[in-house]
Amino acid sequence: MNRANGTSAKIVGVGVDIPEKVLTNFDLEQMVDTSDEWITERTGIKERRIVADDEATSDIALRAAQRALDEAGVKPEELDLVICGTVTPDYMFPATACIVQHKLGAKRAGAFDLQAGCSSFVYGLAVATQFLATGAMSRVLIIGADCLSRITDYTKRETCVLFGDAAGAAVMVPCAREEGGVLAFELGSDGADPSILWVPAGGSRTPASEETVRERRHFIEMQGREVFKFAVRVMSDSTERVLKAAGVEPEQLSCVIPHQANDRITDAARRRFGLPDDKVVSNVARFGNTSSASVPLALYDALTEGKIHPGDYIVMVAFGAGLTWASMVMKWV
Repeated sequence: MNRANGTSAKIVGVGVDIPEKVLTNFDLEQMVDTSDEWITERTGIKERRIVADDEATSDIALRAAQRALDEAGVKPEELDLVICGTVTPDYMFPATACIVQHKLGAKRAGAFDLQAGCSSFVYGLAVATQFLATGAMSRVLIIGADCLSRITDYTKRETCVLFGDAAGAAVMVPCAREEGGVLAFELGSDGADPSILWVPAGGSRTPASEETVRERRHFIEMQGREVFKFAVRVMSDSTERVLKAAGVEPEQLSCVIPHQANDRITDAARRRFGLPDDKVVSNVARFGNTSSASVPLALYDALTEGKIHPGDYIVMVAFGAGLTWASMVMKWV
């Protein structure tokens, strides 16, 4: 748990990139044994976006980053650091952040990838806050981008109905804590059972081989019930703890921006925490689960729809593979 003191950090620009190709529930009916009714009832998802065949994570990340910089009025050469949250990097190495840093022209910025599953963007905001609050840096770009379609098995209806592709980015700069910005955050993890949500092959534990490819072990595998129980518990509990650390009451919140995994998870967590439905941002019906891009995509929607104004208190909260979780309270500036 961290409660920012003295100098904190604020978001001054948000940008997204949403692929043009739409994969609807009716499209999936032609691919696997499923139906629009089954998917909608269990997930709330109606469609998701898919990157073009010649695109990779760095391509959508770059466009989201450029839009965030434009909104912030920050030039690439003014950046001190580029953090890219992703579980689908272009390559095992180098980092996707390095590719984006070069294509942006952020010549004096450091760059690295951050992998905390779907919590990666909120983790990235927390990391950036530390650099900015200490005075070590003055402008940091945080990206959440994933091409989950590249690691989704479209023969398994349990997983293929959930995931989509997108990118979101934010620019952060320092601010006085009295002004607002990040008030508190919590980062957590429980790595007891990686198989709850993982891609089982392709790393150093189980390198790629003819056998792993034949057995389709390079795709997302998930224990749905375990993920559901974990997500509902940690999102509500972490939100409660981080609000207490920030000294903010739940009724003071303008909105909560949760990871967009599944409407049933979000609604169960909302009811457990006792929030009204109109304070919880949801766009999962349009985009599905976009992993690292999920929170910035929902933040962008909340801003463009006029749900966030200067002086408002907001919470961003996520869970992901690891298992990880992250929550953050901000007073919007």
